[in-house]
Amino acid sequence: MRSLIGPTLALLLLLPGALGHATPAPTRIVLFADRDDDDRNGVPDAAETRVPDSAAMDVRWLTPSELPRGRFIAPILSPIVRFIADGHAVPSGGSLPARFRRVGLQGISAGRTSVLMGERAFDVSVVEFAAFDVHGSMVDLSTSHASISRVLPAFLSNDDVGASDEDALRWVAIGEEENLPARVDIVSTGAEGQTLDKLNAVELWELPCPAITGSAHACRTTPLLRATADRIDRGHPESSARSLRAEVGGRLSVLVAGRKVASISVGGPRITAVGPIERLRARLKVHILRATLGGAPAVGIDDARALALVRSDVATASLLWGQCGIHFGPSKELSVEIVDPPPAYLLAIGCGMGLPASGGELRFRAAGQSFRVPTRAGEVARVVAERVAAALARGGIPAVLSRNARIEPGALETADLLLRHGPKFWTLERERGAPLSSDASLEVCIGSVDLGDGLSHFTDFDAVAGTLEERALIKAYADDDPSTIDMFVVPAFSGAGRVGESFLDTPGGSIHNTVIVDRAAILAGARSHVLAHEIGHVLLQMPGHPDDYGVDQPTALMDSDATDPSIFGPRRLSLEECERAVRERGPTSRAPLLEAWPFVTRAR
Repeated sequence: MRSLIGPTLALLLLLPGALGHATPAPTRIVLFADRDDDDRNGVPDAAETRVPDSAAMDVRWLTPSELPRGRFIAPILSPIVRFIADGHAVPSGGSLPARFRRVGLQGISAGRTSVLMGERAFDVSVVEFAAFDVHGSMVDLSTSHASISRVLPAFLSNDDVGASDEDALRWVAIGEEENLPARVDIVSTGAEGQTLDKLNAVELWELPCPAITGSAHACRTTPLLRATADRIDRGHPESSARSLRAEVGGRLSVLVAGRKVASISVGGPRITAVGPIERLRARLKVHILRATLGGAPAVGIDDARALALVRSDVATASLLWGQCGIHFGPSKELSVEIVDPPPAYLLAIGCGMGLPASGGELRFRAAGQSFRVPTRAGEVARVVAERVAAALARGGIPAVLSRNARIEPGALETADLLLRHGPKFWTLERERGAPLSSDASLEVCIGSVDLGDGLSHFTDFDAVAGTLEERALIKAYADDDPSTIDMFVVPAFSGAGRVGESFLDTPGGSIHNTVIVDRAAILAGARSHVLAHEIGHVLLQMPGHPDDYGVDQPTALMDSDATDPSIFGPRRLSLEECERAVRERGPTSRAPLLEAWPFVTRAR
């Protein structure tokens, strides 16, 4: 690991004939070591050869009155400071250009040196801010990251879980004692650059310097600071002075007298069984249903309010899943649409039980045409569906065959015929005076969506396939992209007690990676975080809940029944759950939903 302390050397920038002339009293300059990565290219700013403006935020630019007259030649570089001229670091043995727009000093590491620039002299002291974890290990500002706390503060925990917050960081100032600040501000910015939170006037305490920094300098430190996922966790009176909200993809910055002096990206857990988790992205496709054709949206008083509420809920889910380094992308990139309930376009062959045919006839009307299709004894639902699809095709109506997994009480799998092509639907109806199926064992149903009485939801017995109404809704609008999560917002579920549900990546199933939440779930907000919870079932590939077969954990996001808007409510993800999400749905999994979303914006 690099040494933070370099020997004090003189940096000479000579003018022809300048030797022998008296120089004025040196100008005192205090710099802060530029060890972070403002341009996010994976290289510390102080190690860049070419230093664009985005990497020169911490350069101390010299004023015209501080510059000597004439031509600069032959600088000798110091281990603690260097010159930047017009976006380039001045190499040892090189020279500053005869003409330049600006020239400045950049701190490299803690220490003190003298700089003679012709007739101008500078006495330069460099202070370095370094980040350390709870174990006293340095966290590199350019190649590592901060992470969001996943546990209760220690004084609120009844067990050892909160006793040591593995994600907390302290900032240590290293340098000459007279130049170390007594207080700093800590600012958190979001993934889109917006200010999320700020801790004002955080006091720095004197302490012996960590061994890695050497013994030649003084050190001061902040307390261990927690990055939190939401306002409730951040605002608890017992921890608010040491907590601030953070977002994966954002940054934590240290400010001295209003100027940024160090920063670090915010990512996932740094130490896991699957390796460091930097940042992962999952993509959502959101469908907000209207209660009726052309009616009001499922949530909000109008379309604009509906969009705002849903975007806010997705942003909250990003903050919570940030505990695992997972984000759902910038709000402006969220795919969201408001749609009408689909017409009766789905013909379910076998309905739910999937019994084989015993011989008969199917009769129905589609797009105004009458259809009659015979069934033969022993045929399974899929075979009958294929022959119905062929009959529809002869009538100029395309039909997509969608197979369903066998439900628990069912005999065999069933099949749905979807009479749609892109956004166009062909409407189904019964033939007047005739049953849909005269077959004694093979049922046939028309799937329709009527949200006036709530969406009919699955039970433990048919969860693998969903109800007929759920299939008719989801298959109308789902994008069939295995790398995205479809999200549906409905006015309500039928019955009582259900506010959300999810469909996993089930072998043999026709509905995958889908969550449904209702108006009550969106409006409940922090009491239960329903959307983030239902997405969790998909990301963890976990149909049940940890407390279904273990100890109840009401602070866990994946708890089955917790509703509590306080700091003790369902909002926390364990390290094991983060690891499971990466194994089950990460970039190298069998069916990836999470893609790598690195901080580095360009290769070096």
